Amino acid sequence: MIRSFEELKDKVFAFRLPKIILAGLDLDLFSVMGKELWTIGALSKTLQADERGVEILCRNLASAGLLKKKGVRYQNGKLGRTVLNANSSEYRGAYLDLMQRQWDNWSELTNSIRTGKPVEEKESESPEYRRSFSWAMHQRSMKPAKQVARQVGIKEARSFLDLGGGPGTYALAFLAQNPNLRATVMDRPAALDVAKEIASQSKHGSRLSFHPIDFFQEKIQGKYDVVWLSNIIHIYSPSENTALFKKIFSALHPKGRVFIQDTFLLDRKGLRPPEANLFAVTMLLYTDTGNTYKSKDIQKWLRLAGFKKPKTLVLKRGTGDWDGILIQAQKS
Repeated sequence: MIRSFEELKDKVFAFRLPKIILAGLDLDLFSVMGKELWTIGALSKTLQADERGVEILCRNLASAGLLKKKGVRYQNGKLGRTVLNANSSEYRGAYLDLMQRQWDNWSELTNSIRTGKPVEEKESESPEYRRSFSWAMHQRSMKPAKQVARQVGIKEARSFLDLGGGPGTYALAFLAQNPNLRATVMDRPAALDVAKEIASQSKHGSRLSFHPIDFFQEKIQGKYDVVWLSNIIHIYSPSENTALFKKIFSALHPKGRVFIQDTFLLDRKGLRPPEANLFAVTMLLYTDTGNTYKSKDIQKWLRLAGFKKPKTLVLKRGTGDWDGILIQAQKS
């Protein structure tokens, strides 16, 4: 809540540290530094950058905790050595690339508000972009997927559909928790290529199958005990989501369940949590009809599609994606 000019000023100037971090990524600073201690002179020469600029950059990254300063030398902190370092097995490069891309695209926000059009209409549909985006979503979801699968009980289920599941991260997490389960991930071919790579490295991957689909143009093939729909509904309009729920209803066995994971507006006025509203801006920038929605509205659409007694499930605090809230509904 912004109540004064001073608070307004602080909010607007909050762009500075994120841009400093992205500048470090642009320069490949964290990967170059690795585990070594560096003087500013040696680091500047290696980065082929101005010494004064590198010193100011490192000083700010150290004040943020991403670097450590020892005397006149600097070295990576924990995150600098791992998730920000391209030479680390924990590197989150695809997700970092996505964040860097979004920095530029958010600069086009005023134009998107005027026109209602996304900023990347053509590029976002290319196979190269879909592959990169799928890897980013895998890197984002690895931890929450395991947390969710441990808490959502589907032991009686034998068939599981991860619809629009991209890299199949959630499908693999549910397979790990349910040894009698078989799963299918449905998405565009470029996303499934990533899912196949990830599944090939998992001991549970042999129980995962892949089916390319445009789920608005095609029927969902097969029947399932559970359909998992994660971070999909914010891409589409209310009418499109209602139509999708009807397709999911038809694809479920009797008493089958759908689980919806997304960022939901949870208060009566539709203003909280703030992150859900901020994410609606992302949808304005990247989709034709996307938005974020009240959980009660999503439950209404589920009823219109034929589902009975939709309800919210609240995960343990600090676990899962977004605010740790799911919506579940059953086919009568």
